[in-house]
Amino acid sequence: MKPRQLPLRSQALVAGRDRAAARSMLRAVGMEDDDFSRPLIAIANTWTDTTPCNAHLRDLADSVRQGIREAGGMPLEVNTIAISDGITMGTEGMKASLVSRELVADSIELVGDAYGFDGVVAISGCDKTIPGTVMALARLDLPSLMLYGGSIQPGRYRGRDVTIQDVFEGIGACAAGRITEEDLDELERAACPGAGSCGGQFTANTMATVFEAMGISPMGSGSVPATDPAKAGVARDCGRLAVDLVRRGVTARDILTRAAMTNGITLAVATGGSTNAVLHLLAVAREAGVELELEDFDRISARTPVIADMKPWGRFVATDMHAAGGVRLLAARLLGAGLLDGGAATVTGRTVAEEAELAAEAAGQEVVSSVEDPVKPHGGLLILRGNLAPDGCVLKVAGPERGHHSGPARVFDCEEDAFEAVQAGAISAGDVVVIRGEGPRGGPGMREMLAVTAALTGAGLGPSVGLLTDGRFSGATHGLMAGHVAPEAVDGGPIAAVRDGDTITFDVAARTLSVDLSDDEIRERASVWRPSAQSANGSATGVMRKYARLVASASEGAVTNRA
Repeated sequence: MKPRQLPLRSQALVAGRDRAAARSMLRAVGMEDDDFSRPLIAIANTWTDTTPCNAHLRDLADSVRQGIREAGGMPLEVNTIAISDGITMGTEGMKASLVSRELVADSIELVGDAYGFDGVVAISGCDKTIPGTVMALARLDLPSLMLYGGSIQPGRYRGRDVTIQDVFEGIGACAAGRITEEDLDELERAACPGAGSCGGQFTANTMATVFEAMGISPMGSGSVPATDPAKAGVARDCGRLAVDLVRRGVTARDILTRAAMTNGITLAVATGGSTNAVLHLLAVAREAGVELELEDFDRISARTPVIADMKPWGRFVATDMHAAGGVRLLAARLLGAGLLDGGAATVTGRTVAEEAELAAEAAGQEVVSSVEDPVKPHGGLLILRGNLAPDGCVLKVAGPERGHHSGPARVFDCEEDAFEAVQAGAISAGDVVVIRGEGPRGGPGMREMLAVTAALTGAGLGPSVGLLTDGRFSGATHGLMAGHVAPEAVDGGPIAAVRDGDTITFDVAARTLSVDLSDDEIRERASVWRPSAQSANGSATGVMRKYARLVASASEGAVTNRA
């Protein structure tokens, strides 16, 4: 990529006689004479001590600050919010999670424009802060990068590694009498040993992997675990790199290209990643002005093998992936098979192919297989359509899911009712659980259904039931589960027409999700459906009301920045 000289935007804020008042105020926060001629680099932090995913980011920001200073820049830290999916899961608070993605993006964009920053290092942790920060970088289109705070170490429970997924599934197992209350308590205390994001290839680690592959995070930076002593050095290097990006004139949209998007999807698929990658990459593409559609995910899944044996369906966690060789090793494998665009640019100044050449594979590692002998010959993130999802839905089949399932519907108009039914043993093998009224506008906020899906798995029903929802799933969800069903129920989507006992069919090979009803029956029933009393859609106020009025369909990434 040819360097180009960019003017320092910040000079409009700090240079000249007319800016004396601004300089006076900035002197009060520590700026000195020489600092006013340096590139002003924002450290856009998502620190909070309400979740282990982000609780350590203050320390990382200090290391980023040091790197910016060493490279000749002037760091100024700003902060935004983070909502923990894992903590709010199964409560009304979960409705805030996806909404927070937009607020993270909006707040970083606003402060970036207000202060005329010359560059940005965005630091992310929990699920929505990762795409939210990158959406902001795409909007600002400044020299910038995203640093992921890193994965939590696995907990140890009775001689085996465990993650928060095991706790959610343990709740269902306890309700089904498969483990005791004492077992669950022991598991609860062991699963999360310290700082860092949830340890499997759930949404946080999926998106961190994706953004390394896309080049907006330095390759090799995100997979370093949160509590690894090497993480401080990674953060310091990111600070230096941000100043270098300013000097090279490389902006976010130079990196976030169509080639980058397809590389990101490929890594999501190859690692058996979260269905949320679909939602978030559609949103990032929209902000970056790149054409991307649902079928791109299905097309790339069809050609890409799963080569990482990762939880929630596999054996290993994110720290194991890092020890095996990280994203560079994955990229090297996929490049060798012609499945990545090696010429795509990255923030380091090296191409994806040049980064992959630096891969170092750990001797005897079992996490990453070869393309020739993959974990599964095809990935992972499939798009189904049909009379239940004419605008599409997302199904993850990275594990040993069935290719076909047909069964009677068990219909619920909110997540809580479905969870209670599972806990009460009211769901039987062969059923298809339908949860509606939980879409982006219907919730509002499109809650994740991990409480329900994990309870089904914990109760031993995962291999024998199907589930579909206009809400979404955690990256820890696995099984025959279709999310993001569009149009959603509140918009008159066919999911609103389903009643108990209707026969629903998943046909993975045909890429269809259908109900045994005529088009006329679907239209008639959907026209009279109304959200449940538990839904906040009709009574939403404040930010939720604004979100419900602005948000687009899940098939468009659930963005509020609509065309």
